[in-house]
Amino acid sequence: MKIFNIIFCLLFVFSAALQYNDPDPYIWIPIYGYGAILCWLAFRGKYYPKAYLVGIAAYTVYAILLFFEKDGVWDWITKHDAEDIAQTMKASTPWIEDTREFFGLLILIIVLLINYYHDKKRKMARK
Repeated sequence: MKIFNIIFCLLFVFSAALQYNDPDPYIWIPIYGYGAILCWLAFRGKYYPKAYLVGIAAYTVYAILLFFEKDGVWDWITKHDAEDIAQTMKASTPWIEDTREFFGLLILIIVLLINYYHDKKRKMARK
């Protein structure tokens, strides 16, 4: 788990740094920063299940909003035939931006879930 967490810590730090030029960096830098901090702490052997659950809940709510909003993920799938969202770095349309943000949240949710369940399993093994 140490390698898993240091890789995702670095990935989230890098992702947060890329948000500097984003239209809404004040939202995305803290989102990725929170994931990076929790991965760094897990790398150091410190697990905070309540912090994982807070992150998972917040990211899930935001992901649902991005999925269903106008020009969101659902529109990308249904109206734009799941157009390639990785052709260029610049998000030229709103559905590309929202879809990329959605998948970023999905990655964060999965990583926090893995750490949450790893911590539960670790605690059960000690009993």
